[in-house]
Order: sequence, then C-alpha cells, then structure tokens
Amino acid sequence: MATITAAVPKVKGGSFLIESTSPDHVFTPEDFTEEQRQIAATTDQFMEQEVLPRIEEIEHHEPGLSVSLLRKAAELGLVAAAVPEKFGGLEMDKVTVLLVAEHISKYASFSSTFSAHSGIGMLPIVFFGTEAQKQKYLPRLATGELVGAYCLSEAHAGSDALAARTRADLDADGKHYLLNGEKMWITNGGWADVFTVFAKVGGEKFTAFIVERNFPGVRPGAEEKKMGIKGSSTCPIILENARVPVENVLGEIGRGHIIAFNILNVGRIKLGAACAGGAKNVLAVSTKYAKERRAFGKSIAEFGLIQHKLAEMAIRAYVGESMVYRTGGLIDAHLTGFNWDQPDAASTVLKAVEEFAVECSIIKVYLSEILDYVVDEGVQIHGGYGFHQDYAVERAYRDSRINRIFEGTNEINRLLITGMLLKRAAKGHLPLIPAAQSLLNEVLAGPSFGEESEDGPLAAERKITTNAKKIALLSAGVAFQRFMTDLENQQEVLAGISDIIMETYAMESALLRTQKLVETGRGAHASDLTAVFVRDAMGRIEASARNVLAASSDGDALRANLTFLRRFTKFDPVNAVALRRRIAGRVIEAEKYIVHG
Repeated sequence: MATITAAVPKVKGGSFLIESTSPDHVFTPEDFTEEQRQIAATTDQFMEQEVLPRIEEIEHHEPGLSVSLLRKAAELGLVAAAVPEKFGGLEMDKVTVLLVAEHISKYASFSSTFSAHSGIGMLPIVFFGTEAQKQKYLPRLATGELVGAYCLSEAHAGSDALAARTRADLDADGKHYLLNGEKMWITNGGWADVFTVFAKVGGEKFTAFIVERNFPGVRPGAEEKKMGIKGSSTCPIILENARVPVENVLGEIGRGHIIAFNILNVGRIKLGAACAGGAKNVLAVSTKYAKERRAFGKSIAEFGLIQHKLAEMAIRAYVGESMVYRTGGLIDAHLTGFNWDQPDAASTVLKAVEEFAVECSIIKVYLSEILDYVVDEGVQIHGGYGFHQDYAVERAYRDSRINRIFEGTNEINRLLITGMLLKRAAKGHLPLIPAAQSLLNEVLAGPSFGEESEDGPLAAERKITTNAKKIALLSAGVAFQRFMTDLENQQEVLAGISDIIMETYAMESALLRTQKLVETGRGAHASDLTAVFVRDAMGRIEASARNVLAASSDGDALRANLTFLRRFTKFDPVNAVALRRRIAGRVIEAEKYIVHG
C-alpha cells in the first residue's frame, strides 16, 4: 500500500471531541503524493474521454455499454484499487481509493455502477472470502469480466437489515443451500454476475452467500423507475429455491451482520468522497453559467446574491473535502507498514476502518447534505434552465437525492454517531464520560470558564472550535444524566447531539487544513472560507444544543445549562458579506473550485 506523506499519528476514533490535534497531524489534499495525483488525473481523463460523451446512451441503458466502460476502467487499474495484487488488484491505500471515488463522481449514474462493483460488490470477498473464493472470483471481478453487486435490502427490511425474510435452508443433499426471498434496490442488479446475498439460515442465522447469476433459481426483476441515477441498473433480485453450493457461504454462518456493517463503513466514506467531487463539479458548472448568463445589462455573476450562493457552495465543498481526506489519513495511519501477505491482513484493514466508524457516518451524512445544498443552489443559479433536462445541473439535482438514503439513511447514521460514541465510552474505549464530567465540574467553577484567550493566525476560529467541543460534551453529558440507558430511545436528542458532533468535526477539519495552508503562505482563500464557516456552524450548534438541553433539563437546571451554553457560543462576527464576495470573486475568476486563491 502507498504511504501517506503527512505525519498522521494513530489515534482513537472519536477522540477529536476530547483531544486537541496539531495541524501537522492531519492529512489534507495538499499532502497527496505524485502517484496519487497521477491516479486522479488518469481517472479524470477516463471520465472525460470515455464516459461523459456517452451520458445519453448510458441514461437510456444502451445494452452492454456500462459494463464495457467498467471494463475499460478496470484496464486502468481503477476498479481494483483496493484489491490485493495477487488477485489482480493494486492494493492502494484508503486515500487513493477515496481519490478515485471522488473523480469518478463526474457522472453519478456511472459512479453508482462503479462503486457498487468496486466497493460493496467486491470487498465482501476481499475481506471475508476463503482463499478458494478469492482465487475463484476476485481476479475476474478485478478485470470487470464479472460484475459484482450487494444484496442486503428487502421491501420490509431496509434500515433494519437484520429483519430480512430471505431464507436459506440446507438441501437434502447437504451440498447446497436453497435460498428463497426477494432483495430490493440492488445496484447493478440488471447486469451483475456475482451477488453477495444475505439470508437467514433456517430462518434465524443471518448469513452471507456468494451467489452467481447463472445459479438455478436466480433472476433479476424489472428495472426500477427512479427519480435519479437513471443510467445505473437498479432492480430486485428474486431467489426461488436458488441452489447455492455450501462452499459459497461467505464468512461464518450466523455472522452475516459482521460483513454487512463493516462493508457499510467503507461504503460511507467512499460515498462522502463522491459527494465532495459532485459538489466541486456543480460549483464549476454553476460558476461558468453565472458568468455567461446576462440580466439587466450584466453577468449575473456580478450580483451579490449570486455571489453569496457561489461562495457558500465553495465553503461547503472545502469543508467536506477536508473532512473526507482527514479521515482517510486517519485510517491509513492505522495501516502504516501493512501488507496483504501478513497474517490476518483482512481483519487488520477492517479494524482500521471500524475504528473510525463514527467519522465514516459523520462523513456520509454531512457530505450528502452538502451535495444536496450545492445542487439545489446550482439549480437556483440556473433559474428556469436549471429545471430543464438539457442542463447538467438538473440531472445532478435528481441524482444527488439518493445519497441521503444510500449506505444507511441519514437518520440511522445520526443515531449511530452518538450511539457508537456512548457505547465506546461505556466500555472504557474512549474517555468521554470523564471528559464530560470534568467539563461540568469546571463550568460550575465560575464565569471565567470558556473565556480563555487565543492569539495568532485564526485565533478566533480556534477558540470557536474549542468551544464547539465543549458544547458537544455538555449536551451529551446533560442528556446522559437525564436519560441514562433510555437515551438510546430518545431519537430526537441523539440526532441533535450528532448534529453538534458533526459540525464540530467539520469545523476542526477545515480549521486544521487552513492552519497548514497558512503556515505555507497559501492560506488566504482558505482563511476566508474557514472564517465564514466556523461562525455559521456555531450558530447551527447553538440551535441544536438549545433543543437538546431543553429536552434534557428544566427549571433552574435548564437556566444554568443555557447560561453555560451562552458562554461557549460567544464570538465576534466577521463581515461575512465582504468575505463571501471575496471568495466568490476568486471562484468566478477561476471558473472552478479552488483552495489556493
């Protein structure tokens, strides 16, 4: 695997809430190696030359086209970036895999096809397959000779995957399982050759199976009529006494949930990378249109409200990109010195990803919502033309919506973010409870708490970010004291705490990256982006914290908690109008997303 260049230490997932991080200890896009930049350029070239000119044919499912493009991507090594070399892959690090996902995102339908094959289609076998299963399937999946898909969801078991009704019963011959059921919303379902299918052995033991399309009793249903990603294949997979050899059980019987949840962690961060790429693409398209479109005698890019939109799109793209690659660097730091020939190699990778399951969920939610914001504003900038199918932004708007449902809905992930942190705290894996208790003790000590002064570049932004962490701890601590073990049933409270945590991670990721850029003398544009963002994010944090505290305390206790909150949310405003105009001016001049303005 490639080596990250930044000196990223091994840290515990979720520790960003209770520890300070040096800017030198985060991975940022400025740390990409030359090899990584070349892979990104190769991916861009492939999309520009092979995929984008064929969008209309792909949207109308020209027979064999998407599969042939997948095979061309495989020839370039893009499909099997995360697969071990001995099975035909490039065994690249997570940052490089994220880069490929970002740059494939120039067209969402093909991105879905690509990701369903290269990610959830192949990785279950990479991580959980026997040596024989890997030898049989991975080389052909790596070249695109076979196309992969992942069959987890059912009509009555979407977010609650363990409620699946698909059964697997051992045949009388003892050599096959008979699978019966119907899997829904299967990306690549219409043209995949190999499926990872989840079923309950004997109706009880949730288990994964490798199922081939040509096995008796396996057939795809009709293509779904979708709002977006129309060029991808999405259909049910119907299993009627499907005969699956016993040697095609993937992993252990009754342990299918381990496969399902680990693969989703990987999928969530890759989806975030794709959303980051999509946001940057829509910003470029919208900026170009705004410069060309004239109204009242001048380009609409000269109008303040259009500049506000372009600036905010750029701000969110910067923040999202910073979050994605920071997290990729954290995972890779846990894999320093790793190679696929070592014992328990697959479990080593999975443990590294699982360590940052909270961050993966944060990225999934935050980036999908960033992209939804960006495409919405992109349509608004285009006006009536944004509602017309002749313009790329219309398709981007429709395509974006699925991301808040993919890889676990954003609602489920909001519950997971706080839930996983509290479980780690309860097990002593992360000292959140002592940190929250220490904070509560200190705020009771007097009004000076939270008034610490900062100096130097980005001093105000550092203080706001530090206080955001305190608000997260305060909110979680008060909620836990009020509800104790019943907190897991207080979904609105959990989601509110998660919103605070997500904004905090976003703030800090942008801030740390900007600090690194300032140290190199290239941080003027990033400083403007960050100055606006952290203040707006603090406003959102305050609103969420008020809701959490009001749901978790009342009377004198609530009034005291709100007093503490006010201490932490105090900051001096900046002239956000002027800063956004400056940000927009640089973006308009470049006609694309930029960082070093």
